[in-house]
Amino acid sequence: MNALFSQAERRLSALPIPVQLILPDGTRLGADNAKVGFKLRTLRSVSHLVRGRIGQLGEDYVEGRVDITGNMRDLMAAAAAILTESPVDNSPPGWLSELGRKATSAMRHTMDRDARQIQFHYDLSDDFYGLWQDPRRVYSCAYYRDSGMTLAQAQEAKLDHICRKLRLQEGERFLDIGAGWGGLLLWAAENYGVDATGITLSKNQHAHVNRLIEEKGLQNRVRMVLLDYRQLEETQPYDKIASVGMFEHVGRAQLTAYFSKIRRLLRPGGLVMNHGITSGGTYNAQLGSGMGDFIEKYIFPGGELVHVSKVLETLSDGGLEAVDVENLRPHYARTLWAWSDGLEAKLDEAYRILPGEQGAKSVRAYRLYLAGCAMAFEQGWISLNQVLCQRQGVFDASQLDEPAGQAYPFRRDYIYR
Repeated sequence: MNALFSQAERRLSALPIPVQLILPDGTRLGADNAKVGFKLRTLRSVSHLVRGRIGQLGEDYVEGRVDITGNMRDLMAAAAAILTESPVDNSPPGWLSELGRKATSAMRHTMDRDARQIQFHYDLSDDFYGLWQDPRRVYSCAYYRDSGMTLAQAQEAKLDHICRKLRLQEGERFLDIGAGWGGLLLWAAENYGVDATGITLSKNQHAHVNRLIEEKGLQNRVRMVLLDYRQLEETQPYDKIASVGMFEHVGRAQLTAYFSKIRRLLRPGGLVMNHGITSGGTYNAQLGSGMGDFIEKYIFPGGELVHVSKVLETLSDGGLEAVDVENLRPHYARTLWAWSDGLEAKLDEAYRILPGEQGAKSVRAYRLYLAGCAMAFEQGWISLNQVLCQRQGVFDASQLDEPAGQAYPFRRDYIYR
């Protein structure tokens, strides 16, 4: 045991932030002037620190085996330095491991399981999410077009950025797959005049958006449906489709089928925006050092990330053509820090909204999740890519200004005009 404590003291002394451990018997290891403190109720947590298992340390905190003091930025600076190895994986798995991954992914993403997994996360509490999201409750990466923007302004800029990329036109049929609390759906309808359909598996989101549709008097051209994407009718194609923060829930084994479904829902020449989190490592099944296990257990059961190269491969296999790719990784780090700061400022209210032992665990999990993801985006362990695609159509190359039947002009400047 003394050897373990000596290892812990060496690890603590090498951290960029002064950190102190308080052991169950009151013994203190590390800095006296600590910015971050861990009060341990079990010695197993010392082993987690020494081995760089920050996911397990996070679980110890959520389950009440560790108390943490200090602000989230200092905590995450310490956490990044505690790692003993990179949490991203660029080594190709063996064929047997890859086969196992695909089989596991397929089993985890039936319609019933997907519905339960989505509701586990998104139906936690609208009031809780409202504490730290912007007023539109846009739960995806914002777009800080100007550095001085507030979170709310950057979220509106993101909604408009997507609409511009899709070249939404009045009267077009627009589908939002995984429409969340309706931010993009309503923005597109109110600012671009589209006929808009959104789908979700979250009962809370479904009820919330339908209330907003009624309040805004948009029943004639906006609808929100409680529906799995696999159940969407294909008889009347859409002009434009958005999938924002959605394909992370699809599962790697289903991605080609997912994009193939989108192609069948889209008119020839129509555009689709796939906006989603991608892995930093080319072969990551999840983040290492226990972080992926933490997210699976407490935040996003069934969530799976793939590298952007895999996104491009599977959408091509599904019959779509990528026409524009934009990496917004720094924007998501800033978005997540804004969410983290918002939650930290209202912790007392968060514990009131989510009462009891289970509610307290959820609050503690989200504290680590939001700040930890901000750190992960800053470190490049995960990323955010907007991939604009089209359902391919034949066109005359001499007509690049307005290629017949095509929505994409093959010149990116149209987005910014």
